[in-house]
Amino acid sequence: MSAVLCQALPILDKIIWLYTIVMLLYAVLSWVPDLRGSWSRYVEMVVEPVLIPIRRVVPPAMGIDWSFLIVLAILWIIRAELIAPAMYSCFTPY
Repeated sequence: MSAVLCQALPILDKIIWLYTIVMLLYAVLSWVPDLRGSWSRYVEMVVEPVLIPIRRVVPPAMGIDWSFLIVLAILWIIRAELIAPAMYSCFTPY
């Protein structure tokens, strides 16, 4: 595996974890409106553009926003099935 890819994988891993944390913060803000402030608009600006296309395909049902769960699952699958094994192969001697 190339050295550039091996250096980029940990960065991509951190970006996915950071986005996951932002999404979880967005969920907490939707459940507890008292926590909302002017800063919560920035969280919404980061999360909503990803959720809107998924909502078009899978609309909320039974009070659950399935798009949120689908995006989280996709991020976790990408991390577990693509990034983690590739990172392992970068740091494992041949």
